[in-house]
Amino acid sequence: MENILKTIEDYNLIKPGEIIGVATSGGSDSMALLNYLYDLSQQIEFEVVAIHIDHCIRENSSDDARFVLNFCKKRMIRAYKFKVDVPKLAETKKIGIEESAREARLGVFDALIQKGVVDKIAIAHNSRDQAETILINLFRGTGISGASGMEVIRDGVYIRPMINTSKKAILDYVLLNDIPYVEDETNKDNSYSRNYVRNLILPLIEKKWPGAIEKIDSFGKDCYDDNNYINQQVFLDAIIFDEQIARIPNSYFLYPNAIVSRIIFESLKKIGVTKDIQRVHIQMIKDLAVNGENGKKLTLPMSVTVHKEYDYVTIVNKKKKVITLNQPFKTGSFEVENFGTITVKRVNNFELNAGELLVDAKKIPKEAVWRFKENGDTFTKFGGGTKKLKSYLIDKKIPSRIRNVLPVLAVGNEILVIAGVEISEKVKVDKNAKTATKISIS
Repeated sequence: MENILKTIEDYNLIKPGEIIGVATSGGSDSMALLNYLYDLSQQIEFEVVAIHIDHCIRENSSDDARFVLNFCKKRMIRAYKFKVDVPKLAETKKIGIEESAREARLGVFDALIQKGVVDKIAIAHNSRDQAETILINLFRGTGISGASGMEVIRDGVYIRPMINTSKKAILDYVLLNDIPYVEDETNKDNSYSRNYVRNLILPLIEKKWPGAIEKIDSFGKDCYDDNNYINQQVFLDAIIFDEQIARIPNSYFLYPNAIVSRIIFESLKKIGVTKDIQRVHIQMIKDLAVNGENGKKLTLPMSVTVHKEYDYVTIVNKKKKVITLNQPFKTGSFEVENFGTITVKRVNNFELNAGELLVDAKKIPKEAVWRFKENGDTFTKFGGGTKKLKSYLIDKKIPSRIRNVLPVLAVGNEILVIAGVEISEKVKVDKNAKTATKISIS
């Protein structure tokens, strides 16, 4: 397991004082990582927090949650448990169980990071997982980026300390330290892509070519280095970005293919297109730029259209951008996309400017959050009288395009504050109050 410490040191994954959330399923890998980092935290002085997510895929999935929480209680490790109905989410979004589970996990992790509960998330992927990922990406038709596999650190907050550690070393560590773990029976279900590669393909490859996993991982590292170098040659300076539109000058398509492909990929990412675009689509865009007539149009997956327009190739993401908001009520400032900045602060002076509101923070429940309006919301007007939020906003002549991005402070379906508009009678400041909380927007 010395590879874990080397990886942490080489990539500076953990700093003293940080709170590291460990994604803990209860399996051998995550339990090994949780135990290892907990022991290491006594030396480097950081805090380890276990994060367990019940995906509700199995009937007995709640048993895993109890197992993890009991282990953490004995070791005095702080732990958080979350429950997400992944099958229902997959059905609603019309996506696969694997993709739905990944989205659910990232949603939980991102929320914990944004709220400051943890600084980073440690994921227990090992060298065998890396080899599986590279093979799956190759089978799906990836380029050099996908062949690079998983990053040791992503977005500065997702870390993989065990990515260079073998599965055998992990199991030996678990046995030596008598670390309990649970087996997930879905790991034997080969209808899942990763299980198919893990249980059927990789064993055959290793039987024919011993040491294949190490060689696949080494190949991934070479691809990663090469990809980084090529990416450094890509410049987007002359590309015009406007909301969900990218206009690429025709001259950019005269560069070598490796550069042109990355220019297109990066342009798509900047306008919110991150999946379902394949190499064949990139080639179609290149062909349109080089050989297409002015005015010609392409239609691609994910509601993407591409237009040849005189000196530019214009890529348009026509899919409506989904903006979410789930912000706890506390002092400070935060930005709301397409709306502005909301600032919450305690004040002694009760004078108000346009768009400013005063509330008694003591009357606001701890579970109150800033969000957007939902069906069933109600609002108790200042001065009395309860109405449906939608009706109240119509009465106030708030345009529908603004109503959809108007932040509200809510507890369940009860609205306490409408940003920049009004407060509920229930959170008003009493006449004898000496301090209050001011809510302003800009």
